[in-house]
Amino acid sequence: MVILECTSCILNGVKKVSMGISRYITQKNRHNTPNQLQLRKFYPYCFKHTIHGEIKK
Repeated sequence: MVILECTSCILNGVKKVSMGISRYITQKNRHNTPNQLQLRKFYPYCFKHTIHGEIKK
């Protein structure tokens, strides 16, 4: 299992406590994708699709 979090808000310094955190949970095959996973997902607080990157548990 992998947790994906919005990377654009991390780079822009948006306060996640007041707006909420955009996280998705998914699965990946570590043999096929040994690098960190990055997917475009909808971020409801920005009302657009942003890149969500894998974070550590």
